[in-house]
Amino acid sequence: MQTNTHSENSLLSRMGLPPGLSWGYLGVLIFMMGDGVEQGWLSPYLIEQGMSIQQSATLFTAYGITIAVSSWFSGVLAEGFGPKKTMMAGLLLYILGTVGFVGYGLNDLNFGIMIITYAIRGFGYPLFAYSFLVWITYSSPQKALGRAVGWFWFVFTGGLNVFGAYYSSLAIKHLGYLDTLWSSIFWVLVGAFFALVLNKSKFPSEAAGTSSKMQELAKGLTIMREEPKVLLGGLVRIINTTAQFAFPVFLPMYMAEHGFSTTEWLQIWGTIFTANIAFNLIFGFVGDRFGWRNTVMWFGGVGCAFSTLLFYYSPLLFGSSFWLVMLAGVLWGALLAGYVPLSALVPSLVQKDKGAAMAVLNLGAGLPVFVGPAIVGLFIGSVGNSGVIWILAVLYLVSAVLTRFITLPQNARTAQHAVENAAAAPSALPG
Repeated sequence: MQTNTHSENSLLSRMGLPPGLSWGYLGVLIFMMGDGVEQGWLSPYLIEQGMSIQQSATLFTAYGITIAVSSWFSGVLAEGFGPKKTMMAGLLLYILGTVGFVGYGLNDLNFGIMIITYAIRGFGYPLFAYSFLVWITYSSPQKALGRAVGWFWFVFTGGLNVFGAYYSSLAIKHLGYLDTLWSSIFWVLVGAFFALVLNKSKFPSEAAGTSSKMQELAKGLTIMREEPKVLLGGLVRIINTTAQFAFPVFLPMYMAEHGFSTTEWLQIWGTIFTANIAFNLIFGFVGDRFGWRNTVMWFGGVGCAFSTLLFYYSPLLFGSSFWLVMLAGVLWGALLAGYVPLSALVPSLVQKDKGAAMAVLNLGAGLPVFVGPAIVGLFIGSVGNSGVIWILAVLYLVSAVLTRFITLPQNARTAQHAVENAAAAPSALPG
């Protein structure tokens, strides 16, 4: 029995998965599926019920603000209080917000209640998922960190954008819109069971008690001054998924103008992120070999700039060809995964306070939920759909330029290379 356990752990290690956290990965996948049930259809649904696109954008912006705040807190709270307690807090806030949003806001289309409760719901998934990401960065060896975070983004995106989209496309037909949202509570509870109950792994860092909790929170801000490259990493992370959260606000209506139904849009969106989760793994391996910074810069920044424009203009280029439009979207989704090594690069910039570095990165992961809809709300009235798309494409190019300046010690391609370079060149040390 012990031999079997050892061989299973060896297999997981070769795949880049921290063996003790495998149940946690599954739990994040299921939790994020529950969280993602409304991703592809809530905006057009609200507009069909009589709300304006600006009101929809405002709702998602408020939601994004709390996600951003929660994302920043997740890193330092996970380090200060432990990931499991922080994840449990995220679960409770998600359930509380969902009950208020569906039961009291959406049911009567009370916009004031909808904004407050959807914002409360926004605190949920960052505390749950991003706290687990901090756990991963402390539990994984440096040489496999790119693959470990690749697996995290595999389950995170797979749940949020793939299983969430496909599940909702089926559930809406059988349950209706509101009951589909209610069912999300069941799925997040199942995910929490795997991640918090079946997952018996201990958080490796017991050093959190050496400083006060307020010092931990402050470190999430001061680290950007102490290590400016961490700040650059946070900015690149914001740009990474800004388009991902901007697209659902206006692209379903744009696609409808070109003959695509809501169901077809959900199928396109789900397939895009099916490709994305596969490439999350691929770019985890690519980053460990080709270099984390190079992968983010060329595949992520430059690749996404090109594929964003191609995806938008594909209905004009290919007409109502479902498969060609989907193929253009899949290319964007695949290249979006080029940013995966950023989750290995940024915490490797610091020797300690990795939780604080991850807090900045998590803030960067949360802000797009606010920034994406805000860009749509601010600019779509003046520059239209095409203007918004060009703004997003230019931002991707900006992220490629910023990544150029995020260098590891000895200008290494990965943290492992930094260690090898330092060992191979002792004469480079002062003195």
